[in-house]
Amino acid sequence: MAVAELTESEREVWLRTLSNWTLAREGKAIQRNFEFPDFNAAFGFMTRVALLAEKHDHHPEWFNVYNRVEVTLTTHDAGENGGLSHRDAKMAKAMDALAGS
Repeated sequence: MAVAELTESEREVWLRTLSNWTLAREGKAIQRNFEFPDFNAAFGFMTRVALLAEKHDHHPEWFNVYNRVEVTLTTHDAGENGGLSHRDAKMAKAMDALAGS
């Protein structure tokens, strides 16, 4: 099922509200690095996000080393080759809330 890709103006509005996220992949994704006190806190965050992602059928690309979680969000069903959608913006806001930032 195709998902609408954010327009350039929508992307700019969302990025203003997602101050810790940066554009990546030529505007087709957003990225953020989260840092936690230790591995347990990082893994707990990933677990909470995994439950949310499964519920919304929108899964992050991520990488974890000890207390760091590097996240990329993109919607593979948006646009011709994937791109940013409202799903990504909403997931980013939810991840920020779960991380307490």
